[in-house]
Amino acid sequence: MKRIYISMFVLSGLFLSGCSNDFLDVEPTEAIPADPNLVNSDDGAKGFVTAIYNQFLGWEMSSFGWNAVSSIISDDADKGSDPGDTGGDKDIVDALTYNASTASFESTWNANYAGINRCNQALAMFPKLDKASPDLKARLVGETKFMRAFMYFTLVKGYGGVPIIDHLATVPISEEDRKMQLTRKSVAEVYAFIEQDLNDAIAALPVKSAYTGADVVRASKGAAYALLAKVNLYQKNWQKVIDNCDKVTGYSLVSDYALQYKKEGEFGPESIFEINGVGSTSSPGFGIGNYTVSQAPRGAGGWGWGFNTPTKGLADAYEAGDVRRAATIIFRGSTLYDGREVASTVANPRYNYKAYSSSFYNQEFTDTNLRYLRYAEVILMKAEALNELGDTSAAIPLVNQIRKRAGLGNTPFTSQSDIRKAIYKERRLEFAFEHDRWFDIVRTGQAEAAMAADGKTFIVGKHELWPIPTSFLREANGLSDQNPGGY
Repeated sequence: MKRIYISMFVLSGLFLSGCSNDFLDVEPTEAIPADPNLVNSDDGAKGFVTAIYNQFLGWEMSSFGWNAVSSIISDDADKGSDPGDTGGDKDIVDALTYNASTASFESTWNANYAGINRCNQALAMFPKLDKASPDLKARLVGETKFMRAFMYFTLVKGYGGVPIIDHLATVPISEEDRKMQLTRKSVAEVYAFIEQDLNDAIAALPVKSAYTGADVVRASKGAAYALLAKVNLYQKNWQKVIDNCDKVTGYSLVSDYALQYKKEGEFGPESIFEINGVGSTSSPGFGIGNYTVSQAPRGAGGWGWGFNTPTKGLADAYEAGDVRRAATIIFRGSTLYDGREVASTVANPRYNYKAYSSSFYNQEFTDTNLRYLRYAEVILMKAEALNELGDTSAAIPLVNQIRKRAGLGNTPFTSQSDIRKAIYKERRLEFAFEHDRWFDIVRTGQAEAAMAADGKTFIVGKHELWPIPTSFLREANGLSDQNPGGY
């Protein structure tokens, strides 16, 4: 069921021999020569960065396990499928009864560190490529640091403090590098590292409008500012959120909310950073492994596995007339935008519409894109920060921009506390199934109540952080400790 496309430029035995730890290893399919001259060109330099983007096409990075720990775990989604099909561990993730050996947390950890390893390989190789354009290399460094920051942001949101691996280890590995790979840093240290990478990326990257053709998939200056604002948001650095949101220019809300999740809406004016589901232009047909089929309707009349299904609580949270409901949820017995009929006999009453692909719906690799940063989030981040600083009157028009696009009237609320709740609700409905809900309810203190409303028990002091994988702690051998909560 799973095959992961990996660019040839990720696979140097020279580089990987410096990583003694299993959780850093990348499965090789083809080795490149150790001699940099054999890839000493603009195309060679681009290849290293293409390999980083292609990491997001992996089953473990962006598909089954990731959907579990970022979506099924939350009050927005249930395991789905049939009651007897656990999906390996999706049932215990859904019930919050997981532990440090639960596979989805380990695969998410491993996939992000494999991506970080690719970033470090690229950063180590660029100085050796003296025949590549200096301007191109500078931009590629910016893209690489943006994606390394992105991966570390995923890790720190989920696990808290993690090892900061900022370079390739020596060969043979030194004691200093071994400790680097196996020692968790503090949350503050990880955030400082992310911010430095993003500031470096901002200095090197062009604005989105400078990209043309196939390059529209690449990270831009606006993406780095938006991600930096989100990093500020998680640290409650409210003024920095506002300042960095104001620097995200050249974007706008699309008028049709549903369009941006269709093929023709990819990389539109609202898109700040999204993962291209088609993969590299040199390898068409390779997309995110089983992302669509694993979430497609299951059972009689269905065509997928049926996991990660919207909860009734999410469906009921939309106001009457909110266009986002129909764009987010596939309902049993409905007809989809391309005319495909969803039989009334499928196993579950609701499915994730944002994962649907009209052209690749029953293939191992999907062409569906992952939308990670949209301009709507910049608007709501700024609204949240303004409101937290007491400027509620300035936050309200921003909330209303989002509501207007959703087909709703202005918010009736005016107080700071009510607008805070309104912003939290708009975030839930606007970004449902875009891998933010779990992190949002944890960072805002909503998790215990939200999960209780979904019939689940969130244990304060335990469930805020995912368990550090047992496999890593065994290898760390005392250099790192488990998160609190009795895992």
